[in-house]
Amino acid sequence: MKFRLLLALSILPFAANAIVIRGDVDDSNYRIDRSESPSLADMPGEGHGVLIAPKWVVTAAHAAPMEGMDAEVMINGEGYRVARVIVHPGFKRMPDALGQEALKTGDPSRIHAFLAGSDDIALIELDAPVEHVAPVALYQGSDEVTEVAMFVGKGATGNGVDGQSASAPHRGVLRRAYNSITGANDRYVWYRFDPPAEGLPLEGALGSGDSGGPLVVRKQGAWQLIGLGSWITAVPEHALEAGFYGQMVYNVRISRYVAWIDSVICAADGSACIEAIQRPDH
Repeated sequence: MKFRLLLALSILPFAANAIVIRGDVDDSNYRIDRSESPSLADMPGEGHGVLIAPKWVVTAAHAAPMEGMDAEVMINGEGYRVARVIVHPGFKRMPDALGQEALKTGDPSRIHAFLAGSDDIALIELDAPVEHVAPVALYQGSDEVTEVAMFVGKGATGNGVDGQSASAPHRGVLRRAYNSITGANDRYVWYRFDPPAEGLPLEGALGSGDSGGPLVVRKQGAWQLIGLGSWITAVPEHALEAGFYGQMVYNVRISRYVAWIDSVICAADGSACIEAIQRPDH
């Protein structure tokens, strides 16, 4: 039982956005080929990011390779060396004591409060530009609520009835799902994993293994990035477990960080700066 709680707790703080699906829809309907999401970046081991400029990937800070780590990310089947990682100055690493407290009490509310105050975003500069893959544009609007968004991931899966499978690998096949944005604040946008009666045809939620993956909406005929998978709050009857109907999934709100992203890229690369500031109107 203790192992199960430890596993669940590792899921909950950072809801590494793998795809948990509806219990009444076959998994094959969620699976896609990588050609449908070529800008998706695979972090070392597990976790994701997304290409936003030829030499730049954005991800959740807690999913980014550590500074000084000899690492590479995979984009569209090709490996790219990490030149450096720039973590947002407002990112906070969660103290171990909070996790221990949640295990003891069964109440992760203090973890959620801590995460809600952290800027969970980082930029990865690559050694070489990515060719033949179009970067994803950054959404700059403020009306994300009620938008239907798509997210992708290769991590653990499960379904809303039984929750995330404890045996599911954190780096497997690529899936995509959809959900409607139900709320937003300065740092995060979020959605609820609804049961079949209220859910979308390919309703889904994030699970474990793909933190930092993209949440996108269709605008002007192209996908625009509105969020990055970050963390979840579970339903009370499954307080330390992920993947059940009713859980809320929190995603880094990209519109808050556009100016920071542009300032970092512009300071590092003048040519990329021109592309960075030419964002499409929402």
